[in-house]
Amino acid sequence: MTWLRLVRAEIRKLTTTKLPLGFLAVLLVIAGIDAAVVMFGTDMDGSKGFIATAADQKSLMAFGFNAMMGTGLFGAIAVAREYGHHTVVPTFLTSPRRARAMLAQFTAVLLGGATLGLLGQALITAGVAVALPSTEYGFMVPAGDLTQLLAASTLAGAIGAVLGAGLAAVIRNVGGAVTAVVLVLFMIPPLAVQMFSDAASWIPPALNAVISGVSTDLSLWAALAALLAWAITPAAVGLVAIQRRDVV
Repeated sequence: MTWLRLVRAEIRKLTTTKLPLGFLAVLLVIAGIDAAVVMFGTDMDGSKGFIATAADQKSLMAFGFNAMMGTGLFGAIAVAREYGHHTVVPTFLTSPRRARAMLAQFTAVLLGGATLGLLGQALITAGVAVALPSTEYGFMVPAGDLTQLLAASTLAGAIGAVLGAGLAAVIRNVGGAVTAVVLVLFMIPPLAVQMFSDAASWIPPALNAVISGVSTDLSLWAALAALLAWAITPAAVGLVAIQRRDVV
């Protein structure tokens, strides 16, 4: 079976289950929460200063790290459940070259994560835009910044999905893989910052802020390289792991 056929097969696996729909429902809830914050939130002086400028609105809408966290769980569940339901066995029988089969799965998960990241950012932007007329402020984020937000969230979604998929390939258990994603993205980074202050610029929230244009702590290229490393490292470990272990 050619690699492209393997990718199409993996995409069909994802799109014929309810997993993407579940994550899409979560995105709709998040967009609704953001809209409610704009409509009903207030500062103590009643000025709603958190949406008073284009920079404030951009910071509110920046979805990068949330996209990475959400699609990390998406990638972890998508890959780990293959081992739980033993559907990975016919996959490896169809394509004995396991690395190629796993790369096809990573590619499908990457595309799914990128799509969810893009949809999430678009929904949040739409929610904020719809809610702003209820305030004294209009939508002030320029088209260029909006494009940057959409691109950054798409990238974050893709990277998070590959990170989760790589961890799942190593752990091969849905509960363990989900826990690992939460540890790697949510719990370990702040602990690392507490121990090493220089790490503050290299954790996913800070990197996503730079790529989204909200922060300038690092250069854009440095942030991109560092964020890619967060995905490539567990994916590479996962590729090695599937070569060395039996699948039963």
